[in-house]
Amino acid sequence: MTTETNSTLNGIKDAFAPVTDALKSFQNVDVPEAAREFVKRAAGTAKERAADLHNGSEKVTAALETAATNSVGEIAKISRNIQQAFYQDAETFFKGIDKLASAKSFNEAFQIQADLARAHGETLVARAKSSTEYLGKLVTESAKSAQENFSKAATAYGKSA
Repeated sequence: MTTETNSTLNGIKDAFAPVTDALKSFQNVDVPEAAREFVKRAAGTAKERAADLHNGSEKVTAALETAATNSVGEIAKISRNIQQAFYQDAETFFKGIDKLASAKSFNEAFQIQADLARAHGETLVARAKSSTEYLGKLVTESAKSAQENFSKAATAYGKSA
């Protein structure tokens, strides 16, 4: 069986001898200088584009992070303001109860109630005005920030393309 295996291997070697010889001689073929330079330039350009794309994506990520951080900060600020308003309303309510309890007549109680209602109305109007101004400022700043972030992203994308 060893003889049959050796003869089969020798037959395969003989069949592939021209290919083996071609590969041996191919190893000695010189690559033209222009081809090497072309490959170097193409690799360099690809490397630069990859770096530009990475830098652009970093800028987009930073812009998104800034926008998200600002949004969270504004939400927290709004929440604190609402909590403060609820607390002030509760304080005012209990002070009003104390004043009403000290009234010696229905007429005095009616006057205290009218004064409390007027003061509460003025407070609500002041809060509404303040909220409207704040919301307008927030929308303006958000739109400006979104425009700047979009501009940065477009610039970064344009450089990487």
